[in-house]
Amino acid sequence: MIEETRVLLRHAEDPKMATISGYESYGGYETLKKALKEIDPEWIVGELEESGLRGRGGAGFSMGKKVSFLPHTDDAKYLCCNADESEPGAFKDRELMQRNPHQLIEGMIISSFAAGIGHAFIFIRGEYDDQADVLDRAVEEAYGAGYLGKNILGSGFDLELVVHRGAGAYICGEETALLDALEGKRGNPRLKPPFPAVQGLYGGPTLINNVETLSNVSHIVANGADWFKGFGTEQSPGTKVVSVSGCVKRPGNYEVELGVTLRDLIFGLAGGPLDGREIKAFYPGGSSSPVLTPAELDLPYSFEAMAEAGSMLGSGSIIVADDSVSIPRMAKRTSKFYRHESCGKCTPCREGTSWTDKMLERVVNGEATPMDLDIIASVQNNIMGNCLCVLGDAMAMPVSSMVKKFRDEFEEAIASEASAAWSASVMESAGAQSGRYVPDSQQPGPGGESPEVIRRKRLAGREIPSAMNGGGY
Repeated sequence: MIEETRVLLRHAEDPKMATISGYESYGGYETLKKALKEIDPEWIVGELEESGLRGRGGAGFSMGKKVSFLPHTDDAKYLCCNADESEPGAFKDRELMQRNPHQLIEGMIISSFAAGIGHAFIFIRGEYDDQADVLDRAVEEAYGAGYLGKNILGSGFDLELVVHRGAGAYICGEETALLDALEGKRGNPRLKPPFPAVQGLYGGPTLINNVETLSNVSHIVANGADWFKGFGTEQSPGTKVVSVSGCVKRPGNYEVELGVTLRDLIFGLAGGPLDGREIKAFYPGGSSSPVLTPAELDLPYSFEAMAEAGSMLGSGSIIVADDSVSIPRMAKRTSKFYRHESCGKCTPCREGTSWTDKMLERVVNGEATPMDLDIIASVQNNIMGNCLCVLGDAMAMPVSSMVKKFRDEFEEAIASEASAAWSASVMESAGAQSGRYVPDSQQPGPGGESPEVIRRKRLAGREIPSAMNGGGY
């Protein structure tokens, strides 16, 4: 049986890890002390780049390259930790912050030292109230121990760190919308270029990384790039904290080496589906990733393998749907979320998410036709790649994949719901409440087919399998 490879979650069960004394008892802040006194900042940047550490928040971009993009000037530079974990299915950063906040803080201090940054922020989503309290206490402890503030440990390096609570908008997880929110504006994505590394927070060069990414920094600096590359695959090195949820026996966070199979993650660690159920589909990287089917369960869980399969690793959040789940309704829930969270700044996202949600509403209510499924697919193609940020794509990609891979189920849902609505209408118009005779919609008519079957065939645009005659889907 597969076992976890714990680096970031090592000693996570020890409640003392949330305190500075507990963190230091396991060697915490020793890497920072060594870095400030003995290590050249450029070596740290080079080691981060050599390690191949890729962003764990969704984009998967090299952290070392991001740091190297910052200009070598005396201008004020900023580090922003993106802790606005709002992706449906993602809850790994919450556990990292709650159980081991000083690991994140140490990683941020070392990153700031390497990049010549003097001001750092942790932008945490408003709903993470308890975790924000934990971070506030940890930052206060770090200031008290001399790890933050002026002339840290006598090195001449200064760093101010602030925990900023967001207002609960999903769009603020997008890096430029996060910057606007930090500046006190409405969280809207910015047009790029200029990129944050050149012109970000308050117009200054800005490094933005997520909680899990920054938590890896102290381990890489302490053990070296080759040590980090000893985990995972060539293109996806290191470990990954994966959030598994949905129709599984043991949902939770699991830290594994990148490259393990999806089957090991879902069946081995998460226990597989409930007894008597089978997996129908799953999001491999949060609700914004195109869904995969059981045929892909033996693929390695890595950035490159997920891309080759037509999906993405994203935030590392696997959401499993078994055969009790209606895919059309799952698509509807997905579109409803992104429609609600769209900031409305650009037309493809604002109109596209709304249009898609309305069309899927027609599908689950039995008011659509097979032609509407083609229109839904066309709308998704018009959204993808045409928005200011990836929110529109985050809805279009999974919805498009569901319509493509489960077209028959969408057609059956249309026919089934339409038949149910039609039968109810017949019952009402025939005065069933008054006791008058109402013909059975399943009873064959003069042409040899019942009204229900005729209705379904017309709506689905094809022959309906006899197994469907019992209704439902």
